[in-house]
Amino acid sequence: MNVKQKYTTPVQKNDTFEGTIEDLTFQGLGVAKVEGYPIFVENALTGEEGTILVVSVGKKYGYGKMIDLKKASPDRVELVDKVSSQVGTMPLQHMTYQAQLAFKQKQVADALHKFGLDKGRTVHPTVAADQPFNYRNKAQIPIGTNEEGQLYSGFYRKNSHDIIPVEDFKIQLPGIDEAIATIVAILNKHNLKGYNEQHHSGLIRNLVIRKGYYTDQMMVIIVVNGHSLPEEETIVSEIVEALPNVVSIMLNANVKQTNVVMSGQQHILYGADRYEDKMFDLTYEISSKSFFQINTPQAEKLYQLAIRAADLQGDETVIDAYSGIGTITLSLAQKAKTVYGVEVVADAVKMAKNNAAKNAIHNVHFETGQAERVMGEWVKAGVKPNVVVVDPPRKGLDDYFINSTIEANPDKIVYVSCNPTTMARDVAKFVEAGYDFTEVQPLDMFPQTWHVECVVLMSRVEK
Repeated sequence: MNVKQKYTTPVQKNDTFEGTIEDLTFQGLGVAKVEGYPIFVENALTGEEGTILVVSVGKKYGYGKMIDLKKASPDRVELVDKVSSQVGTMPLQHMTYQAQLAFKQKQVADALHKFGLDKGRTVHPTVAADQPFNYRNKAQIPIGTNEEGQLYSGFYRKNSHDIIPVEDFKIQLPGIDEAIATIVAILNKHNLKGYNEQHHSGLIRNLVIRKGYYTDQMMVIIVVNGHSLPEEETIVSEIVEALPNVVSIMLNANVKQTNVVMSGQQHILYGADRYEDKMFDLTYEISSKSFFQINTPQAEKLYQLAIRAADLQGDETVIDAYSGIGTITLSLAQKAKTVYGVEVVADAVKMAKNNAAKNAIHNVHFETGQAERVMGEWVKAGVKPNVVVVDPPRKGLDDYFINSTIEANPDKIVYVSCNPTTMARDVAKFVEAGYDFTEVQPLDMFPQTWHVECVVLMSRVEK
């Protein structure tokens, strides 16, 4: 029986057509059109031509696959790892690295254009990573059970919950993939079963590894569908013996039916809930639930851009919203009179205070709470910042925070962004309120992916 489609499209599923890739979406998908109807094509580059198979159709767009590439782009390179295309960990790996950088610069320029902010302003070339592979200092890996009843590490096939076996992710710091394989082998010796999401059964859900780029210290987090780890002492001693740089082993007891990996209670199995790494000349303690930038050397470049934009002379009061464990805050404090940091995660604030003490930095004040609320309270209490630094999550800034910042009337606002679209939206509001900017500096924190960071300095326009 044929099911009648609710809408008409110029192509149907399983049709093929000869197409040209006209553009790329912000996620790096090629765009081919049939009678104006867009088909998004993975692993395709602008200007490429060939036969495209229609994989699925929707009301406004469909998805396709290039099954016969007749004209390749000069920006195309051989795939480093075909499995990564299946699981989506390296969606831009078919592009030369220079093309990836240009693509990210264009994403930022397009975002500014969308909000009418592009005229007379410069988007600089993207700051490249020195290492386009083997850069991630954190791995969060689902664990499955194969047909032989053995645990294996892998990653979810795109748009599914099937775990494809992966042992070399190509983008983790050296030593992380090997550590995962070692721990999986140890857990297998104890006949433990991987988590089955469908039946909410099995014990081992995920392995999370965090590693210090400069210190080589490693934290292991074992996420279980339960409240304990059988033969815990033996397993812990075997991990520590096999991986001497492990300084912390945590158990996350996550018995919820949820996709949030570390939503359970934490227990220390070995060491303490922290490991150390460095950034610039400062040492940071990082807990299992604290945010720390994934690509340490690129984070140093990003923060250096933010510090340079702030251009501190030593007598300023600075507010660092979304201060985390203090990575930007403490660097700013070395050049400012006083820095106020606010962060919603209480554990991160505790780490930030520890890190200030550890580095003998005393001109900082950290507070736990939502940036938009605390910012308003500080302004009411008479805090008059010369500079406000913001590094929000992907959703960007809350309107209440923007209004509180405008009310605080700082000379400069340094916006560090991981999402050009929400950044441009927020910057437009500051521009409307009397601030302006002349340039945006993109930076590549996540090579082989479509993500891009950027830094914008906004200054108050003197009337």
